[in-house]
Amino acid sequence: MRTTITLETDVAAAVDKLRRAETIGTSEAVNRLIRDGLLSKRPRKPYVHRTANLGLRVDVSNIGEVLELLDETDGTEPTETDAHAR
Repeated sequence: MRTTITLETDVAAAVDKLRRAETIGTSEAVNRLIRDGLLSKRPRKPYVHRTANLGLRVDVSNIGEVLELLDETDGTEPTETDAHAR
């Protein structure tokens, strides 16, 4: 495949360094660097879900009560439409 790409300065320098060191063409140097990047196994940080204590405990076993509590806490009263939707 033939295409035109724009390389950042540091990437172009890495391509040129490999090309000169290995006396290979630009395309081969780019392909090697891309393959090396694709095959590298960088250790990843484990995912940590951050939590915060909001000081509010809600029993979610009864969704109707939860919805009423949410209506109360946002400062609005349930409307007739809300009552029919339940």
